[in-house]
Amino acid sequence: MLAQQTLQTLRRLKLTGMADALEQQIAQPQTHALSFEERIGLLIDRELTSRDNRRLTRLLRAAKLKHPACVEDINYRHSRGLQRAPMASLVTSDWVRQRQSLLIVGPTGCGKTWLACALGNAACRQGLSVLYLRATRLLDDLRIAHADGSYTKKLAYLAKLDLLILDDWGLQKLTRAQAQDLLEVVDDRHGARSLLITSQLPIEHWHDTLGDPTLADAILDRVCHSSHKLLLTGESMRKNTTKTDKNLDPS
Repeated sequence: MLAQQTLQTLRRLKLTGMADALEQQIAQPQTHALSFEERIGLLIDRELTSRDNRRLTRLLRAAKLKHPACVEDINYRHSRGLQRAPMASLVTSDWVRQRQSLLIVGPTGCGKTWLACALGNAACRQGLSVLYLRATRLLDDLRIAHADGSYTKKLAYLAKLDLLILDDWGLQKLTRAQAQDLLEVVDDRHGARSLLITSQLPIEHWHDTLGDPTLADAILDRVCHSSHKLLLTGESMRKNTTKTDKNLDPS
């Protein structure tokens, strides 16, 4: 009876991990031989693990990553110029904690989006907030936010994210209004939060896609200065991707 009351109290306190662990201890007589300190330690460990798992689930759901990619599955065999040494430092997410940015540039099909999602997944697993957006979707969202009065709120939300992933940067030339919106996002993140950009367009051609030269200078100064860069090469990796490999690099 006392055990059931304790279980109910733990669940009311939202200590579901401890409650589940206590139920297991009750059902497993061999755990009764453990000392009080050992049993309470097991309950606390389960609660901590449960909270970490719930937080990771929330972060991954909020990140909206395009691919369920993991850094453990990165393919280094394909000849696209991807080296283990620079990736070893990136997968730790230290660059995100240090509020640095990363540019992944290469031809279509070389795995840019997959790598971005894998690094986003790694950041989530380390408790960092992430959001994946195609660059065109971001600009559409900001245009709508202007119209419905939520622009300031939208910028504030984006500014709080530890890592913002902008995929397919530079696919179309921006209007002056779009470039101004992009500058607002980039400026909020410069030196304060991390930005990951993927593009099939070489960096030296980005200026031409940003429309207004003055805004382009301001955006690129903030985006390219001191950023990590992964410059990929080679033919498309999708040629050899089968249905059973859809979660592998690249998806």
